[in-house]
Amino acid sequence: MYQRTLEQRIEQYLFRGRVVTLLGARRTGKTTLVKVLLDKYTDKRTRYLNCDLQSVQFALEIQEAEPLKAFIGDQDLVVLDEAQNIKEIGKVLKILVDTYPEMQIIATGSSSFDLVNKTGEPLTGRVFAFKLYPLSLQEIAGSNGYSVIEPQLEHFLRFGLYPAIVPLSNDDAAMQLDELAANYLYKDILAFAGVKRARIITDLVRLLALQVGNEVSYNELAVNLGVDRKTVASYLDLLEQCFVVFRLGAFSRNLRKEVAKSQKVYFYDLGVRNALLQAFAPVSLRTDVGALWENFCIVERLKYADNNGIRANRYFWRTYDQKEIDYIEERDGKLTGFECKWNPTRRMRSPKDFLDTYPGSTINQIDRTNYWRYLIPPVDAPRR
Repeated sequence: MYQRTLEQRIEQYLFRGRVVTLLGARRTGKTTLVKVLLDKYTDKRTRYLNCDLQSVQFALEIQEAEPLKAFIGDQDLVVLDEAQNIKEIGKVLKILVDTYPEMQIIATGSSSFDLVNKTGEPLTGRVFAFKLYPLSLQEIAGSNGYSVIEPQLEHFLRFGLYPAIVPLSNDDAAMQLDELAANYLYKDILAFAGVKRARIITDLVRLLALQVGNEVSYNELAVNLGVDRKTVASYLDLLEQCFVVFRLGAFSRNLRKEVAKSQKVYFYDLGVRNALLQAFAPVSLRTDVGALWENFCIVERLKYADNNGIRANRYFWRTYDQKEIDYIEERDGKLTGFECKWNPTRRMRSPKDFLDTYPGSTINQIDRTNYWRYLIPPVDAPRR
């Protein structure tokens, strides 16, 4: 079992008079992580409640402090797992944290659509929120260095980094991913969010899987799906809130020729993306390795920043005359760009327009030979 980076971060925010929420897609390891946390507090009274159970749902839907405390008991640390199953969970948590601030509550949810929208305003100023992603390279490497990553790197590009998938053989990983992808689409998104047009969601995700690394046109997607642009935008928002995909906007401030309104869409896990297309071929036989590598590098940068509490704005950059940078992080006013190239012999050309327009900015190439510098060690480690 891998130690999750969030474990220590969450511990820093416990017993401070606020609810801790842990959001993430199913099977990213939320239940495992909260049980590890419970086991560490042997000197405290702890309780784990599975909110998938109807008996738990019934008891916690009573919005009165005394009955809630009578059901939970006299506890120091309580986990409400899959808390989005509780009706008006936000009001329930508000009652508990306001009435019993000494009792630490950790509430997990399988998507931000479910839990955040159901807690929302009632918990303003009363919550510390965290997201749990699939495993990061940092977590897999641990203290062993990237020697444990290198033999598995191509496997990660093909089958992703879900905790249960990483140790499996190719055939077993593909089978598990087929089931996981189906749960993404039909359980979390369709059932929980009440979307009835299953075919549209399925077709939309597959179209997005084919366009990784390219700018996405809502109008083009709408035409292909036979729906309006507004429907595409709302479904994309839903997919993002359920941790299937995430969007990058274009960076633009000074140059008239900069593209300003475009977006790119990437997958939180490449295994899910490849399962949607049934594309598990070896890297050497693929025509989409460039897109895979770009998605992989960007999501690993995102995981590292979020897991370690590093705040950054994220963009891509392109001009109308086709000069571009795959990925940009903005931190404390400084811009750091990254070009993602699987083949190290394909050297990048740093856009002079960008460097001249934004003094102090830098651009780095992430390729097959140097990825460890940018995806595994601390983001602020010295560059060579």
